[in-house]
Amino acid sequence: MVHIRGGRSGVTTGRVPRLLFVTQQPISRTLTQPVALQCLDFRGRSVDLPAVLGYDPADPWAVEVSFGKATETVRWLIGRDLLLEGLTDPAGEGDVQLSPSIDEYGRAAVVLELCSPHGRLVAQLPTRDLGSFLAHTLAVVPEGSESIDLDRLVEALTGSEA
Repeated sequence: MVHIRGGRSGVTTGRVPRLLFVTQQPISRTLTQPVALQCLDFRGRSVDLPAVLGYDPADPWAVEVSFGKATETVRWLIGRDLLLEGLTDPAGEGDVQLSPSIDEYGRAAVVLELCSPHGRLVAQLPTRDLGSFLAHTLAVVPEGSESIDLDRLVEALTGSEA
């Protein structure tokens, strides 16, 4: 860690000098946002399932949706483009499907259906929450400007320099 004294030309006046802390580690641009997925329990009652949306610019095409207990977290990677489409139109096929809807209070919502060999989850989340999160991801990596460092990817996969 490097400490830099504040003040002009390194000289402080009668005030107590401020210390700025600068680390040599890169600042993470990873975005996260807690959300509540509305699900129905086995009795048909609406239950909020706490979840987190995550976005890492190093993998600019994917958004992570994670939920569950701290010891048993379930993580799904979903294409950002699929989520964007699902805000306004039915999207996806197979394991991940989305469609716009209206929740029990008349608010815009997105229905998210996740299927795996271990089970199926149908949930909805407010369109406002998903749209806001996706807008933040687009501010970090605009649509169409996504790229990936293939040399770094090969190195990570093989454990050697490309």
